[in-house]
Amino acid sequence: MKTPAFDVLIQGGELIDGNRRPRYRADVGIRGTLIAALGDLSTATAQRVIDARGKIVAPGFIDAHSHDDQALLLQPQMPFKLSQGVTAVVTGNCGISAAPLHPDSPVPAPLNLLSDTATRFPTFQAYVGALHESPAAVHVIPLVGHSTLRVVAMADLDRDASPDEIAQMQALLREALAAGAVGLSSGTYYPPAAAASTQELCRVAQPLAEYGALYVSHLRDEAAHSQLSIHESLQVGLRAGTGVVISHHKLQGASNWGNSALTLPQIEAAMRRQCLSLDCYPYHASSTILHLQEERLLGKIVIADSGPYPELQGQELGDIARRWQVSRAEASARLQPASAIYFNMDEADVQRILAFGPTMIGSDGVPSNERPHPRLWGTFPRVLGHYSRDLGLFPLETAVWKMTGLTAQVFGIDKRGVLADGHYADLCVFDPQTVRDTATFDDPKQPATGIDCVIVNGAIAYEQGVYQGSRTGTVLRRTVPAQVSPGWQTLHNTPSSSP
Repeated sequence: MKTPAFDVLIQGGELIDGNRRPRYRADVGIRGTLIAALGDLSTATAQRVIDARGKIVAPGFIDAHSHDDQALLLQPQMPFKLSQGVTAVVTGNCGISAAPLHPDSPVPAPLNLLSDTATRFPTFQAYVGALHESPAAVHVIPLVGHSTLRVVAMADLDRDASPDEIAQMQALLREALAAGAVGLSSGTYYPPAAAASTQELCRVAQPLAEYGALYVSHLRDEAAHSQLSIHESLQVGLRAGTGVVISHHKLQGASNWGNSALTLPQIEAAMRRQCLSLDCYPYHASSTILHLQEERLLGKIVIADSGPYPELQGQELGDIARRWQVSRAEASARLQPASAIYFNMDEADVQRILAFGPTMIGSDGVPSNERPHPRLWGTFPRVLGHYSRDLGLFPLETAVWKMTGLTAQVFGIDKRGVLADGHYADLCVFDPQTVRDTATFDDPKQPATGIDCVIVNGAIAYEQGVYQGSRTGTVLRRTVPAQVSPGWQTLHNTPSSSP
């Protein structure tokens, strides 16, 4: 019997399939957009054969937390994601999304982090339509932002929403969910939503249960009141009857270092009661808008971007303030609009959160800055190389699962994130010995090493450092509502050892 021909054949590699099972030797045959066969395909023919000897063949990585909403349309080749092996991005995080925004809607920080404010989508369907009409090189899993809904529904953001405004936000949320949004994100840490009460969040989130969608939360406080903020997010999920994702879990400020030893048991205990997940990025520095309050301007802060003073990119806020002979708060006010990198986390907390069983990997990168945080280009190879291989924080199989199968399960994306017959052909071929992030805080726009080939929907999108120009990404819908907490399940179930 003649072995069938394939469009793409990946031969000689070791498969890490995204299920946490031990790696095993197998070839992968791709036909069209699907994986058509796994196993010994040494006699098969193909239009294109990829030699993966000595390499790992894995599912394409899924960025659980991105701000690529506008970049997908403005930079559709997505080099900062393809070069890491990323084939899908979750957008609309931290309460901010590209849609819906009317032409006359204000764009207060941090909404302006999404870049091109001239590109407006009055409905979420219009945004999804634009992504379909002009596909990017990677897939998108979109969220709609609570702060964005507030901007559309409320003239005054410095108060709790009225019943009529909540009803309007609910209607906007339903439209977004029907159009393909997989959930609602919030960012009550930021000014546009800081005045929103827990009750407002619970009421706005009510439509989520109708669609099996998620509530994704940038906590109100990631410092001294982290545990209270986690509790608030859990209450929103319980009262809305939906699953919760805690975004980029961290402990900010030296006085709070070590408190992951308290927050992680809190999260683990909550996983017994409700559907709960979390993500984090593998760096001890954060990046966001430049704050104005003195209490938030402690420690080393590096300017990433400043509208009136672009020449000050890369300089420390403290040095600028001393040179101008003003307080840090005054210097921050003069630099606005601006973003910055905050060196305010402890490496021990980062490692503890990364190593926590159900933690997904997300970059939280912002692609609109000239001097971005290196996580935009380096997150996924940093986990594979630095934390898994070099530090031995967890096996490579676990590292891959945290950025593939687990993430697909949490967001309800079927037939992605795991290599199996009949699943979509999103793959990454990488060298386990050389994969490494090269992006640094001083030189952040650097592609990783060791990422050999990235395939999106069956098309080779990136190979040996060269972008192939394919744009086969699509909008991925949530098709598998969560019934149990994927995170809690993974803490107690041992994966099968057989391929």
